[in-house]
Amino acid sequence: MRSVRAMSLGAGLMMAAMTCQTASAQAPAPPAGPSGPAAEVLRSYNGLKPKILKAAENTPADLYQVKPTPEIRTFARVVNHIIEAQNRTCLIASGGNGGDAVKPPSDTAEKAVIVDALKASFALCDKAYTGVTDANALDMLALGPQKRSRLGLLWGNVSHDNEQYATLALYMRFKGLVPPSSEK
Repeated sequence: MRSVRAMSLGAGLMMAAMTCQTASAQAPAPPAGPSGPAAEVLRSYNGLKPKILKAAENTPADLYQVKPTPEIRTFARVVNHIIEAQNRTCLIASGGNGGDAVKPPSDTAEKAVIVDALKASFALCDKAYTGVTDANALDMLALGPQKRSRLGLLWGNVSHDNEQYATLALYMRFKGLVPPSSEK
């Protein structure tokens, strides 16, 4: 009887060991590159930036003045809103001054002018996102009368850009275009 129990126990332990080995072999690999809060926000920003740029570039110029309904913003206004928000947030987060700001074009400007300003606002944000480290992420920065951490500002920008990208994607779908995040 003891030998049967010993064999059963041995078989059970072997099965448990094999299960643990299989589970650890199937665990997802951690993201490549640095880790930590600063790296997480940078990865999110870098994943979103090309979608917004591609949406702006792929939308035909004649659709920049389209409003799905009269009380909703034009496509150009949404892109310019991204530029304005990134100016404010990324200037503060990078320690830049007002002279570094990108001048948002008119909502009726040519598509190329708007796209160039969007690219310039992303260049400004590139400095802010690559400049945040785990060591300075919690530095408190003035945002008008409030103070926010550098990391909080940048996560707020990612969140805002996600919302605005969703709006751009809806406008594109409204006109029969495939948004960058749905391309195959």
